Amino acid sequence: MATRFVAIAAVMAAAIFGVASAATYNVGEPGGSWNLQTNYTNWAASKRFHPGDQIVFKYSPQAHDVVEVSKADYDACSNARPINTHTSGNDAIALTSAGTRYFICGFPDHCAGGMKLQVDVVPSATSLAPAGAPGANAPASPSTPGSAATKATATGFALAGVLIAAGLMA
Repeated sequence: MATRFVAIAAVMAAAIFGVASAATYNVGEPGGSWNLQTNYTNWAASKRFHPGDQIVFKYSPQAHDVVEVSKADYDACSNARPINTHTSGNDAIALTSAGTRYFICGFPDHCAGGMKLQVDVVPSATSLAPAGAPGANAPASPSTPGSAATKATATGFALAGVLIAAGLMA
């Protein structure tokens, strides 16, 4: 009976950490957005992206767009063969699996002017770091999905599930 409880508690703990680890990143923040002034290489280098995270591009749709492209098209600043094109000005893109994704602005000369972002998504299991550790994810602002407040709520619900399961197993 105790072994069964430990197994259930371990599964529930894994679920808690899986839910709580998702983060939302507003591209370019805190000092910029999707624009010609932000250095996206430096911005991305300060982040650790994991499956389940999302990135949000905020921009004026009259001045920019977001085009997901292949590595070759990223290197060439070409939007001739887009994987996806986003034009809302507030585009939330889910990072669903490990790997590298490439984004450019498709407006003429914007990619060559620096509007390109390479996002390296690393597996969560190999990159967990304690809060405050070098390379640990910085939390999103409290008003965005995936923020510390959202994570705390999700963790609370998951913890309640563990307690209910423990009560049922007693």
